Amino acid sequence: MDDGEREQALLTVLTTEHYALQTSRAGTIAEATGRATIFLSVLSAALIGLGFVASNDKLVRPYLAAVLPTLVIIGVLTFLRLVETTVENSLDLLRIQRIRAYYHHQLAGEHDFFADAVGADDAMSTAWNLVGTRPGRWEFLLTTAALVGAVNAVLSGLGIALVATTVGVGVGVGVTVLVGVLVAVVTFGVQFAYIVRASAARMR
Repeated sequence: MDDGEREQALLTVLTTEHYALQTSRAGTIAEATGRATIFLSVLSAALIGLGFVASNDKLVRPYLAAVLPTLVIIGVLTFLRLVETTVENSLDLLRIQRIRAYYHHQLAGEHDFFADAVGADDAMSTAWNLVGTRPGRWEFLLTTAALVGAVNAVLSGLGIALVATTVGVGVGVGVTVLVGVLVAVVTFGVQFAYIVRASAARMR
């Protein structure tokens, strides 16, 4: 195989890989949307159920005791998978940008086709800029994983507040609310740190 044939074969392979990566990105987005939708649907169903038992004091606490842990478990499992899909999506985008950079160097010539794929020294920053996202850890706050993490944090804070109300002796409402808020903030902080750490580790 001479150089021309090798270049043509490589271009064919890269075109196929480009398409496969685009399909993979679409798959991660669809999965993230589906998982978040399932979780929020379960949460909505739980809130509707709470509305039915809210008028009966004997049923409210047992209902919450059964439902809240279930929601937290589902939420944590959903969150963990959403972090994985976020990383997978970003890695696919990075690989696509490398292919587009090859197109620019080998085929664009004097034209500016695919010039945005070589706009920065950092390939990951270039990939993020292409989709209108500024590189940085705070951008992870806008991910679906962070959204589910926020809901998980609220549920965890609510659960702890209810436990404090149930077992606490002489504990005021203000203290209970404060404990719940602190738990929610800490829980969200831990989840956000996990998103940043997992993403940074996989995208180096």
